[in-house]
Amino acid sequence: MDIAILGGTGDIGEGLALRLAYHTNHEVLIGSRDAEKAEAKAAEYEAELDSRGMELTIDGGANADVATLADVVIVAVPPYYVTDTIEAVADDLDAGDILVTPATGMDRDDDGFHYAPPPAGSVTEHAASAVPDGVELVGAFHNLAAGRLANLDADLGVDTFVVGDDGDAKGIVTDIAEGIDGLRALDAGGLGNAAEVESLTPLLINVAANNDGLHDLGLELK
Repeated sequence: MDIAILGGTGDIGEGLALRLAYHTNHEVLIGSRDAEKAEAKAAEYEAELDSRGMELTIDGGANADVATLADVVIVAVPPYYVTDTIEAVADDLDAGDILVTPATGMDRDDDGFHYAPPPAGSVTEHAASAVPDGVELVGAFHNLAAGRLANLDADLGVDTFVVGDDGDAKGIVTDIAEGIDGLRALDAGGLGNAAEVESLTPLLINVAANNDGLHDLGLELK
């Protein structure tokens, strides 16, 4: 399966790109608003994987160019760019494609990070307003620590929650997520439950920041 990561040059995009390329057989494509930046990052990821004995080709390009080639498109951009990014590639998506958003809205003050959802209730629900007909939206990968994800020497041993209104699309994203060693995907219900999932991210960051030895904290349910 071809998976495009829009914003694949950022922290969470890097982690997902490396893990998917390292642990699965999916073709990974790196997208950015700047095609040259995406191509440069894709080359960096190739070099990292080559150093681990894996000769893989990771292509990079403009968001629209990689989205048109993919079956699953992960929109790994900051929350305030999610809808604009989806709208920018909407004409490049085909019926049956799946969009995935890991974004969480947060504010920060002297006490730490706080959940800051848009009026729609969650970033995932807000993103749904921009999704073209025939394309399904799934929320996943919200609560993963980017640094831990990008460190291929680190054991994950964490869970990710998957939300969506289409069972088949959720199943595909669940299978993709569980192809990553040490990552378990748990069905958290429909898009209406996205706020509960997203709100865990600032909590995890605050706990990690205030407790020694909990850097790159994740969730594992027993």
